[in-house]
Amino acid sequence: MKKIIGICAILLLLTGCGKTTKKDILKDLNKKINSMNSYYIEGNMEIINNEDVYKYNINVSYKAKDFYRVSLKNDSNGHEQIILKNKEGVFVLTPSLNKSFKFESEWPYSNSQVYLLESILKDMKNDKSLEFKEENGNYVFTSKVNYPNNRTLIKQNIYFDKNLNLKKVDVLNEEGNIEIKMIFNKIDTKPKFDDEYFSLNKNIEVSIVDESIKPVTKIDDAIFPMFLPDNTTLKSKDTISKNDGERIILTFEGDKPFVLVEETISIPEELEIIPTIGEPTMLIDTIGSLSDNSVSWISNGMQYYISSSALSEEELLSVAKSISTIPVMK
Repeated sequence: MKKIIGICAILLLLTGCGKTTKKDILKDLNKKINSMNSYYIEGNMEIINNEDVYKYNINVSYKAKDFYRVSLKNDSNGHEQIILKNKEGVFVLTPSLNKSFKFESEWPYSNSQVYLLESILKDMKNDKSLEFKEENGNYVFTSKVNYPNNRTLIKQNIYFDKNLNLKKVDVLNEEGNIEIKMIFNKIDTKPKFDDEYFSLNKNIEVSIVDESIKPVTKIDDAIFPMFLPDNTTLKSKDTISKNDGERIILTFEGDKPFVLVEETISIPEELEIIPTIGEPTMLIDTIGSLSDNSVSWISNGMQYYISSSALSEEELLSVAKSISTIPVMK
């Protein structure tokens, strides 16, 4: 009997010794990430929309337990937006326009965030069917994701090296195609931040403003959405003059009626803080605001607003994302 037990023990050692398990890695990751009092990340994010690829330089600063600063700089035009969370609330800053939008929001906890460590860990821990494999010297996890406003995004592949350093996250749709790619170039787990670093005024002061952005006063032509719900057509187009520019109102009728407003915006001399209803939402080339019946955003010196009681949030985003963001203006 002792001989049989001894043989079984040897076989167990031969087959199990040194083998890394999903449970062990999750335990170590949980300990590593939850022990961080702060972190700083530099990386690159790509958002893939059909044949278009939008590239961003990402900087993330975090201080326990509820301070966040996420800078997203568009690689093609250098325009920067900053998501800021501090004791006063959640803000989206657009330094080049001297504007800040204040949200009553649960960001970043309301959905998956591809550039935040604790959000990625949360997705992994919440997935009872979490997949794990070793590939090319990396640990690769596949977890479900929580993007309530984009149901086509269903899972993400998360890549760690053998020292549990996060290297890359790919978010995939139902067809298995990558729609969001985040590459982590640098992760500092012991940076020093004071509370002032996350203040609204401080971030406006230190942000580099693109002086090439000039106020737009006239719209040459309206920008029409490439996506319309079935049995929905344009009813009317109205142009209204403002003191500092123009506004175009496009009214669509049918099974899913909605109103699209496109207007010029001015750049105030002092920081303008705008109370905003909804959640900060990534809209291809900018961060917008999404609520139950509306979506609004600023792109290339123009402000867009869609309102409808008939469209779902997903349909609102589909219309918004189909609008070209390169209007011809003078």
